[in-house]
Amino acid sequence: MSFYERHVLPIMIGAACGCRPIRRQRAKIVPRAEGVVLELGFGSGLNIPHYDAGKVRKLYALEPSAGMLAAARNKAAGAPFPIEVLAETAENLSLPIASVDTVLVTYSLCTIPDAVAALEGARRALKPGGRLLFCEHGLAPDEGVRRWQRRIEPVWRPIAGGCHLTRDIPAIVTAAGFAIEGLETMYLPRAPRWAGYNFWGAANPV
Repeated sequence: MSFYERHVLPIMIGAACGCRPIRRQRAKIVPRAEGVVLELGFGSGLNIPHYDAGKVRKLYALEPSAGMLAAARNKAAGAPFPIEVLAETAENLSLPIASVDTVLVTYSLCTIPDAVAALEGARRALKPGGRLLFCEHGLAPDEGVRRWQRRIEPVWRPIAGGCHLTRDIPAIVTAAGFAIEGLETMYLPRAPRWAGYNFWGAANPV
């Protein structure tokens, strides 16, 4: 891992993903998590303040990035509910089948190399009746914005830790074996349109 990936990128991601518009998006979806929760792409723990601590029995915090692990463990130690940090990928998840009530993923599907496989791995850990909660940015509906996303993405991706601008989030969720319910979308205020189109909602395994 390079110096940039270990020391610079985590700071950049923390600042970008902790800005006010994104905090507001997190607040729309994270409090809906309950029971035993699996969070994909825990990062530096930016979702912790948004959980309803009274509804969470335990959180499995999945974070495969070595550059993020120290921050993840530090935040987990001070959380108001039990957190176990797992330094692994969802594709090779160590949790037993049907062991979690909620899977949560926020602003991480853009960087996971195989997002469909990751969600498939997480789906296997869901109990019957469990659900996926997601809030992500991705492919915009306007062709003019899409053109800019396609132009910028090759330069943006190595700078932003592998972040893709053109991922079709609903298509990824359904391809992983989920049926989406209550999908909402919008361009985030004060964000570049090429990076600010958001999707959020819940999905049930099918």
